[in-house]
Amino acid sequence: MAESSEGLGTVPEHERILQEIESTDTACVGPTLRSVYDDQPNAHKKFMEKLEACIRNHDKEIEKMCNFHHQGFVDAITELLKVRTDAEKLKVQVTDTNRRFQDAGKEVIVHTEDIIRCRIQQRNITTVVEKLQLCLPVLEMYSKLKEQMSAKRYYSALKTMEQLENVYFPWVSQYRFCQLMIENLPKLREDIKEISMSDLKDFLESIRKHSDKIGETAMKQAQHQKTFNVSLQKKNKMKFGKNMYIKHDRIPEEKSEIVLKHSLKEEDENEEEGDEETFENYYRKQRKKQARLVLQPQSNMGYGFPVNRLFDLLFEIRDQYNETLLKKWAGVFRDIFEEDNYSPIPIVNEEEYKIVISKFPFQDPDLEKQSFPKKFPMSQSVPHIYIQVKEFIYASLKFSESLHRSSTEIDDMLRKSTNLLLTRTLSSCLLNLIRKPHIGLTELVQIIINTTHLEQACKYLEDFITNITNISQETVHTTRLYGLSTFKDARHAAEGEIYTKLNQKIDEFVQLADYDWTMSEPDGRASGYLMDLINFLRSIFQVFTHLPGKVAQTACMSACQHLSTSLMQMLLDSELKQISMGAVQQFNLDVIQCELFASSEPVPGFQGDTLQLAFIDLRQLLDLFMVWDWSTYLADYGQPASKYLRVNPNTALTLLEKMKDTSKKNNIFAQFRKNDRDKQKLIETVVKQLRSLVNGMSQHT
Repeated sequence: MAESSEGLGTVPEHERILQEIESTDTACVGPTLRSVYDDQPNAHKKFMEKLEACIRNHDKEIEKMCNFHHQGFVDAITELLKVRTDAEKLKVQVTDTNRRFQDAGKEVIVHTEDIIRCRIQQRNITTVVEKLQLCLPVLEMYSKLKEQMSAKRYYSALKTMEQLENVYFPWVSQYRFCQLMIENLPKLREDIKEISMSDLKDFLESIRKHSDKIGETAMKQAQHQKTFNVSLQKKNKMKFGKNMYIKHDRIPEEKSEIVLKHSLKEEDENEEEGDEETFENYYRKQRKKQARLVLQPQSNMGYGFPVNRLFDLLFEIRDQYNETLLKKWAGVFRDIFEEDNYSPIPIVNEEEYKIVISKFPFQDPDLEKQSFPKKFPMSQSVPHIYIQVKEFIYASLKFSESLHRSSTEIDDMLRKSTNLLLTRTLSSCLLNLIRKPHIGLTELVQIIINTTHLEQACKYLEDFITNITNISQETVHTTRLYGLSTFKDARHAAEGEIYTKLNQKIDEFVQLADYDWTMSEPDGRASGYLMDLINFLRSIFQVFTHLPGKVAQTACMSACQHLSTSLMQMLLDSELKQISMGAVQQFNLDVIQCELFASSEPVPGFQGDTLQLAFIDLRQLLDLFMVWDWSTYLADYGQPASKYLRVNPNTALTLLEKMKDTSKKNNIFAQFRKNDRDKQKLIETVVKQLRSLVNGMSQHT
């Protein structure tokens, strides 16, 4: 029974092992088989019997399955044998079809390559035609230029050059032949200049040679015109005749002058071409020399009468004339300043930019690189002032030319008159403008910028005078323009006015302060008036970025020092009798905001904590009262390394007495609280020590 029971217990175990062997991976069979040998001694034999029985069962199942599928396998083999013959036929047909396709494709590939080659050639031909159509107008214009040069039509040739440079060359600038043409144009212009100068010399020589005949012809025409006018007067009414006489009774122009007008007209038409200024200066110089030769009396015609007094009178009239001009231009300058908006000139396109540049000589590569819209740094009054100074020079020249003085003397007169305009008239107008009440900080900043650019333009005014008088600036006795000192003085006045107005604005904000000097606890945030003041200073210092660095730094340091002084005066005001510790703490919050503002570098260029030192007196005084470190202050007083070196004993005593009075008022029952009694005694002790220290200082002084 025991063996039977063991056999019954072993069989299910063997079935489980066989199931694991069939279902698990072969790598995990080892531990399963090991469990067979770990059981009873006869378990191995029984397991083998069970395994053989299981194998037989599986063989039977395999046999059944093979018998079931055998007929289908045989049928599939038979069908494959039948298909084999058809597959061989299909293979032959596919091979033949592929061969025929390959043969036909070779011809298609050849034709396709021919088509691609033809398309490329067609595209290249189209490109060449387009480029030739683009180049033909350039070549035609250049051929036209050569024809005009050969026909001596130089004005038309210059116009053609202008069209080539501005219109045609940009189209074909990438081609080498265009570069050769561009390099050849300056030579052609120089040839035209030399030929024109030669023609001008010939013209002037012809005038000199035939001047007697020209004068004779002019006198005959004048006599004929006068006779005609007299006869016309007799036939018409008196009024009509008078008007006609006034209209026609004038000496006709000489033939040379008519020729001159014709020449100048052609020069005006060619105003933007070539070297007009060179020809004009040469023509004026030669005509003046001819005029002196014509007007110079012969030896048998000088009469010996002195004319010095006449010239002295003319010089006095000239001085009066200049004074009249200065008064007139003073009004012109005032009108310009009144109409100015004192903001940078905005420009939105290239045309507006060129208009401003044509009025005022401004050069700034950085501004030229910027994209539109952009702004000139100066305001609208700067080009207007520059133009009016040139108009003044022209007006002064009109009178000086009639004095029959040398070019050097006329140049000297013009420079002296211009210096008077700058140093007296314009300077006075600028100073009056700066001192006007309605001129604010922004306007003052713009005035400083304007004077800087006007000062830089003085060298162009000197060149302008040199050009109209034909006197070299290298002449030893040439008078220089005093624009540097004029505009420098105006800038200094504007800077001083900026400092004054900035301090006035700070005073206006400080007057809005409304401290509760008896508060027991601070509000926990800075006062509103002070935050408004700091925001105002930040915005105004943003405008100062356009000023020279030292001016902006000086204004910022001056503002911080003035604010610190104003806050200190507020604490020490004699009308303020009592200050509580809560008020001191609130005041300390405001000073912290001032220090944060100074440390934020509102104006670049300060080194380290230089700007924060403006509030050092307030900081050390408030630290002394906030920490209540009187023992350290009294012990280290007068030492260079003292923590409270900037605290004046008199200042500390004044503030402490204000706090002592508040402490007495608020501590009516202080005698009943030991801490309050001790604090009151400490304050009184410190007050006595400070008084003795102050008295000692006064006796020593």
